[in-house]
Amino acid sequence: MTHSPSFLQHALSSSDTRSEWPLPGGLAARWLAPGCVELNGDARGADSVLLSCGVHGNETAPIEVVDGMLTDIAAGQLALNCRLLVMFANLDAIRQGVRYGNYDMNRLFNGAHARHPELPESVRAAELETLAAEFFAGARARKLHYDLHTAIRGSVFEKFAIYPFLHDGRTHKREQLAWLQRCGIEAVLLHTQPANTFSYFTSQYCKADAFTLELGKARPFGQNDLSRFSGIDGALRGLLSNPQANVPDLDEDKLPLFRAKYDLVKHSEAFKLNLADSVENFTLLPDGMLIAEDGAVRYQATGGEERILFPNPAVKPGLRAGIVVEPARLPSR
Repeated sequence: MTHSPSFLQHALSSSDTRSEWPLPGGLAARWLAPGCVELNGDARGADSVLLSCGVHGNETAPIEVVDGMLTDIAAGQLALNCRLLVMFANLDAIRQGVRYGNYDMNRLFNGAHARHPELPESVRAAELETLAAEFFAGARARKLHYDLHTAIRGSVFEKFAIYPFLHDGRTHKREQLAWLQRCGIEAVLLHTQPANTFSYFTSQYCKADAFTLELGKARPFGQNDLSRFSGIDGALRGLLSNPQANVPDLDEDKLPLFRAKYDLVKHSEAFKLNLADSVENFTLLPDGMLIAEDGAVRYQATGGEERILFPNPAVKPGLRAGIVVEPARLPSR
């Protein structure tokens, strides 16, 4: 293939999983599996960057942003000076324009797929874990993973990031937070426990600097205002072409940090969330408010500074129906 390929179209329509496309400047794009393509930028001491999108198939803007970058690399209009792996994750859901088919894929990483081996989402999550681990095993410098999403509802902070829980004495990196600030990220959740998300898997098991990025509201293909994604698009393009470029220092006063206080777990179909369907992410919860109830289990707000994140009472029993978060600060240096 000698002309500039459409990576997304190939991912959605082709069963050819081992093809290689020559690209300008001696580059090559190698398909490792359906929807998973590795580009061999200058690998001598270079960073290794994993960009994943479409873990939820109806979150289309990040898919379009990433496909646009790949198209420009293929056309020789965007230099690539790092190792790059791109994953269009949940191909079936992307084709159908739905969040997921049988089960939320972003609850099936960190080995959780083994509990539901019959699900196609489990098979795919296991495949993505294997490919990510193999990719980062070859890293010689920084290991970076940005899992790009949009949310199913509006948000007080339109663009925010989730920093996975860190084990083994690892600390939150100010330089990564500064880069997120440069992207236009308006708030960061510092998670306080393990999760079955893709970014937690690559953070914990691949020791990557990994983040889930929520970049706006989910809309169908063709209905996205991509100008609203110019911050992340420009920052990622800069990272791929000039990964060692200096980033301005973190301005902590302009990047609100939160920590996950506890999850709202839906134990049964009796679960009731006492919030309007239209409630936005990061909405403040009044002191004393009964947030949710599930039989004898009651979740009540305290202190007046707690906020709600990802409220979704329609999840299956046993899954998280929301997160209650509170303000946080980084330790003093």
